[in-house]
Amino acid sequence: MTTTTNSRAWAFAGALGGIAGLVGLFLGSGLTGDVGDGIKDNALVVAAVSGQRHYVWITQVVCAVAAVCLVVFAAGLRRHLARQEPAGSLVPAVAAGGLGLVAVLLLVGGGICTELYWALGEPERWDPDTVAGLVEVYNTLPWLWAGAGLSAAAVAVGGFRHGSASTWLAAASAVAALLVAATQAFPAQYGALFPGAAWVFVAGLGFAFSGRETPRENVVYGR
Repeated sequence: MTTTTNSRAWAFAGALGGIAGLVGLFLGSGLTGDVGDGIKDNALVVAAVSGQRHYVWITQVVCAVAAVCLVVFAAGLRRHLARQEPAGSLVPAVAAGGLGLVAVLLLVGGGICTELYWALGEPERWDPDTVAGLVEVYNTLPWLWAGAGLSAAAVAVGGFRHGSASTWLAAASAVAALLVAATQAFPAQYGALFPGAAWVFVAGLGFAFSGRETPRENVVYGR
């Protein structure tokens, strides 16, 4: 058995992606901060947000940065867990897959920013119903971080059962997974951003400052 030391850049990428998503998307929500009671009237929605398209640009950049960071983090996390978990464990693939789901939603949610940015630049040429529909998508898809809850649950299982994550991180991951699950039990799925992104940030730092990786022997036993 050989002990190897790898760069932890992947873990720092996760921390960056988590904080970018948490802070950046929260700042981007300022787009509809002045809508107020006009939310039921699409013309009033457009009037309230037409001068705020800088928020849309911020969100587009944040989504791209966070998505790239999460893909890197997912790849590194899968490699790390595969070295710590018993051969055949589902934990590495599930942890990486959950983060992949978030990255996809960030790209799709950020993609709507292109149309919305140009629409808000010339609101008089756009149908208010179309613009209001874009705003609803803008305020929803990038916030759907439920996949991070799946990753957190996988890390918690791996940490408690096989020691592939420290005890404190396994416990924090279990709490984060439960909080994300709670947001999925009610029609407020976008609330998953807060525990999901916070977990990615904490997990990224946790793995970045953990000790050296010592690969387990490839012995197949309980999953």
